[in-house]
Amino acid sequence: MPDQSPPAAAVHPASPDAAGSVWTDLLRPDEAERERVRQLTGLRVPTLADLSEIETSSRLAVRDGAIYLSLPLAAPEHDGDVRPSPLGIVLTPERLLTVRYADLFAVSAAAPRARAAEAAGQGSAHLAVLMLEVTVDHLADVLEHIGEVLDRISHRIFHSPAPDAGHAKLSPRSARASTSDGLRASLRETGRTGETLTRLRESLLGLGRVPAFLAANAEWIPADVTRRFTVLRSDVASLTDHIGHLTSQVQLLQDAILGFINIEQSNIIKVMTVVSVIGVPPTLVASIYGMNFHDMPELAWRWGYPYGLALIVASGLLPLLWFKRRGWL
Repeated sequence: MPDQSPPAAAVHPASPDAAGSVWTDLLRPDEAERERVRQLTGLRVPTLADLSEIETSSRLAVRDGAIYLSLPLAAPEHDGDVRPSPLGIVLTPERLLTVRYADLFAVSAAAPRARAAEAAGQGSAHLAVLMLEVTVDHLADVLEHIGEVLDRISHRIFHSPAPDAGHAKLSPRSARASTSDGLRASLRETGRTGETLTRLRESLLGLGRVPAFLAANAEWIPADVTRRFTVLRSDVASLTDHIGHLTSQVQLLQDAILGFINIEQSNIIKVMTVVSVIGVPPTLVASIYGMNFHDMPELAWRWGYPYGLALIVASGLLPLLWFKRRGWL
């Protein structure tokens, strides 16, 4: 997806201001760009492979006095899904360097505020915590939207009219098909929502490790920024708990949907069973009178054929009426 977000302090590494800017942001840098930034700033620019490491020691590290962070933040894809894309952060007392390989909200939304903060003389730590605060606020908004989506699905499943009432003008076959299609669509929607929650939880877990790591390895961070990181850690913890609640809701809805699908399948099997049982007595009568033994009393009877037909019809109608009275049809 092409990046259309406004630049941060200095997006292009060859910019004359790159060496003096507090925040330098790189979007999909190639080897030549990484080398130019290294020469201008003296910082090693992590590659996509470096940012994709899953070990904690690789995601949170201190090298040559600089703090290297790798955060798996959620990024939208062309198909509408949300997939984690790493955001690399290199933090020193003088500079904030970010490296990304997708259009991340953390950078695009924080860039205008970061330019104003940098113009006001705030340092790299202020810009870093500002970017992370914007990210957490965005994740909170996404979780609120997911909660609304799950509430709509829940209302559609548990509070919608019964199929017979909701599809009064449809044929029974069309009504069953509409109900079945709706259940399958709801199951797919809850599945996608659960997958999104898993990816958002991974993003929050990565964010939650940052404040404690900075507190232990960055004594130069100002006290006011440290307090903001503490609040940030509390917000991340509350959002993580909220994800657990939403995940439980997703599981409840999926169990309910599967239960309704099983009921629909049971109704189909019940109808097939009733039809097969109704067909047994007429088949038995027809089989008996189809043996054509010479000494069968009804074989030479004038009314034998109408009698056999009537007996076949009666043997089929009696079980049908009995099932109808029991409410099985």
